[in-house]
Amino acid sequence: MTGTSKDTHTRDTRQRILTAGTELFRRRGYTGTGMKQIAEDAGAPFGSIYHFFPGGKEQLGEEVIRTSGAVYLGLITTLMEPYTDPVAATHDAFTAAADTLSELDFADPCPIATVALEVASTNDTLRRAASDVFARWIDGLGAYYAAAGVPGPAARETAGSVIALLEGAFMLGRTARSTAPVLAAGTAAAAVVRAALDEG
Repeated sequence: MTGTSKDTHTRDTRQRILTAGTELFRRRGYTGTGMKQIAEDAGAPFGSIYHFFPGGKEQLGEEVIRTSGAVYLGLITTLMEPYTDPVAATHDAFTAAADTLSELDFADPCPIATVALEVASTNDTLRRAASDVFARWIDGLGAYYAAAGVPGPAARETAGSVIALLEGAFMLGRTARSTAPVLAAGTAAAAVVRAALDEG
């Protein structure tokens, strides 16, 4: 195996472990996921997890949270940027989220909230990682609302309210096995954005 192909294989193995961890944490939670299961799903030797993640499950969990957070922020940006009307963008983002929840048979579409709720009071490393991710989401969405005409501090506050509505709606939707809470939250979030624009 040449140096280049070896490096590629190494990156592929690490990525497979990260992908398997992301999916298992999303579906089973942090404590419900074992390292052997991650290795099996990744098609990787068990010892390779500790080669790439010497801090073990906690290190892997932190990277899953931070990597997933960046991906979802990118998705939010991609979804909302084409809109000239932030109210419509917000409403349609919730509609898309409801569709995703249904397509996943009401499993959480994102591992971040799943892990955060589970370990926020017991694992400060993972709590801080989730907190950082949520802060970046609020900053990113706040910048979008500011550019759309929501004034200064109100833009970030609006973003925080929208993220809180979305995460809460996912929890209600999952437990009810219904998209109705997400769609209702979308109407409420759109109203929050409209009010912030009107106050500006």
